[in-house]
Amino acid sequence: MSRIGNRVITVPENVTVTINDDCVVVKGPKGELSTKLTKGISAKCENNELFISRENDSYKVMHGTTNANINNMITGVTKGFEKKLEAVGVGYRFQLKGNNVVVNAGYSHPVEVKVPEGISVESPSNTELTIKGIDKCLVGEFAANIRKIRQPEPYKGKGIRYAGEHIIRKEGKKAA
Repeated sequence: MSRIGNRVITVPENVTVTINDDCVVVKGPKGELSTKLTKGISAKCENNELFISRENDSYKVMHGTTNANINNMITGVTKGFEKKLEAVGVGYRFQLKGNNVVVNAGYSHPVEVKVPEGISVESPSNTELTIKGIDKCLVGEFAANIRKIRQPEPYKGKGIRYAGEHIIRKEGKKAA
């Protein structure tokens, strides 16, 4: 049984949490995030501590999820989130063009992806990409969409991967 929903979230001094009916708004030094509480889940803030509670056991499914999401919002407005991608392969590279990321990943044409609002993208080298933002879901989703352009293949390991990701390699065909 998960006890994540019952944990008490401590709110840092430089963060303000506002609860209006079924909406939680978190403001911090990096920005502002808000989420809507699902039916049967309530939140209250006392003495820089945030408590998430549920009406009865039928709302148990969303209790821990809501707690984790609000905790991620607090982390996002204080520290922020970042994902790093790397392109492995001959001719595979990233290029920033205004508000777009141009990915050359072995296709006959470069693939352009528009960067959503609330995310900043940096390219320290042409084979590395750093995605930063305050919303964990948005950062993870954008990184996954870039990775989906050319996922790493198991034989040579070519493709776009997360930094530090381990790719399980397969042995090729054996000669007769």
